[in-house]
Amino acid sequence: MEHDTILHMKGIRKSYALVEVLHGVDFCLGKGEVHALVGENGAGKSTLMKILGGIVQADEGSIAIDGIPVEIGGIADAERHGIGIIHQELSLVPHMTVAENIYLGHMPMKSGFVDDRAMEKGAREVLDAMGMEQIATHQKCVELTVAQQQMVEIARALLAKTRIIVMDEPTASLTARETERLFEFVNRYRKEGISIVYISHKMEEIFRIADKITVLRDGSYIGTRNTTDVTYDELVSMMVGREYTTAYPRSSFSGDGEEALRVERLSSPRLFSDISFRVRKGEILGFYGLVGSGRTEVMRAIFGIDRGARGDIYIGGSKVDIKNPKDAIRAGIALVPESRKEHGLIVDQTIRFNAMLAVLDRLIHGIHVDNGYEKGVMDQYIRMMSIKMKSVDQPIKNLSGGNQQKVVLAKWLATTPNVIIFDEPTRGIDVGAKHEIYKLITQLADDGMAVIFISSELPEVMGLSDNLVVFHEGKQTGFLAREEIKEDTVLKYAMGGQLG
Repeated sequence: MEHDTILHMKGIRKSYALVEVLHGVDFCLGKGEVHALVGENGAGKSTLMKILGGIVQADEGSIAIDGIPVEIGGIADAERHGIGIIHQELSLVPHMTVAENIYLGHMPMKSGFVDDRAMEKGAREVLDAMGMEQIATHQKCVELTVAQQQMVEIARALLAKTRIIVMDEPTASLTARETERLFEFVNRYRKEGISIVYISHKMEEIFRIADKITVLRDGSYIGTRNTTDVTYDELVSMMVGREYTTAYPRSSFSGDGEEALRVERLSSPRLFSDISFRVRKGEILGFYGLVGSGRTEVMRAIFGIDRGARGDIYIGGSKVDIKNPKDAIRAGIALVPESRKEHGLIVDQTIRFNAMLAVLDRLIHGIHVDNGYEKGVMDQYIRMMSIKMKSVDQPIKNLSGGNQQKVVLAKWLATTPNVIIFDEPTRGIDVGAKHEIYKLITQLADDGMAVIFISSELPEVMGLSDNLVVFHEGKQTGFLAREEIKEDTVLKYAMGGQLG
């Protein structure tokens, strides 16, 4: 399907502190087109879109709307030309109402005062048009879920008569159902001629929703393809700059192996009930379920973070009593948490500091620091994962998401666990870093470690798992061996269907 060009960015260059981050990038967007902009972290996607949105100015290059050259010197210029940016980091005013946020910057006035009735009416109309009847216009945004806040951001862009909407990782915090609703919205407004730039690390979303895909790599334009004319492997090869042949490496697990962890009849009030499973050495045991299904809560209970659970946990066939994370680490269990910034890292500290956090009792003896042990950890775990860094004393907040996640992995591998639990380890990182983590997980299993792998991305958990446990509303609804793992079967159990 061909689209008339609404936006043409040509030869865009941008430097920060004498370092050029965009090297003459071109980007064209058609009217009524969903155009995915992809590339690894640091490829230049966000900088290019910030230039379009008037947040930063290009050093060189031109921008044309409907074939007419325009100057975008600030956010107001972008809005005047019908450009709206929905950032990954939400920009709502939390203690203002939904209606006030939707009309922020252009509230209707009457006799010198804000016309609250007109504002409420207009906000209600745009929310209803989006299928968001459950969001009350008088609610304060701080009271909304992240997904609802995302929809308020979109409503604000639509009300401003936006012709071009940039969506930056729009489904990062959405459930599967909310993602479906977002896609319905995208398709509806595409038909009305609104053009959408869609930025996401989730390849299955891009292939599903986008008409075209433009790839950036290291600040350079690599190419644009029709979605129907490019394969997954070809697209990833364009992004990483090397041949790419398979998305999901397989472990060599044969089905044998000693039992590493067994859980029997684990229950926690209002969270999950009667959970039983086991994972063997060398096995990748996947866990899948919709958001809120109880997967993460089970792992937090096993690791001793949440203490309300009752049931039995066995390590290597011996029953263990885990009251806190220190007990879990002592028992040989490691947990790579879902949110690396909230629970996995101290972002203002260095790579070295973060990597040693879980093994301080091995590092510090009285008032003495074992420098030899620290160096061994740095060499073995930090450098083995090819973390892109200036030095181990670099602040971790200056690393990309993928490299931050590698530091989290290094921190927990330093505890030399027998069982490692990965909870959404690839969330928010680019496809190249994802593949490196896939290879690491597979290698850990091949080396004899027992791996539990939780993911909300169905292709990912299907591709990596030797066996798969499926959850629905705090209950196990299915256990699938590798040969039984099929998309329709997994989804059936995730929606509450029972085995047999």
